[in-house]
Amino acid sequence: VQLQASGGGLVQPGGSLRLSCAASGRTFGPYATIGWFRQAPGKEREFVAAIKWSGATFAADSVKGRFTISRDNAKNMGYLEMNNLKPEDTAKYYCAAGSGIITSSVPSARGYNYWGQGTEVTVSS
Repeated sequence: VQLQASGGGLVQPGGSLRLSCAASGRTFGPYATIGWFRQAPGKEREFVAAIKWSGATFAADSVKGRFTISRDNAKNMGYLEMNNLKPEDTAKYYCAAGSGIITSSVPSARGYNYWGQGTEVTVSS
């Protein structure tokens, strides 16, 4: 499966963006978890949020209450709604997908088999 992330851009602090992750080639498939990770310049890739096939969601403490992850299985799409953006949210955002990821491993990038190319998010005034 190929993943395509889009929706990034330049936004002022306090603003909002909606990232999309489109899957092609094959469907996400049952039990597939969709995750969003980000990597800022000079920093390691970090977990942002994830959603299981069941709809169960997970989010990093740094984005809880501001970011919302969702998915549309019929359209093979994943989304990350980002509100009240802060300069520290500036990073390249990657969507990823993987099957059979147990709950305790959701925040780990190692469990995700498929990765998109990333979309840049810059939060600056």
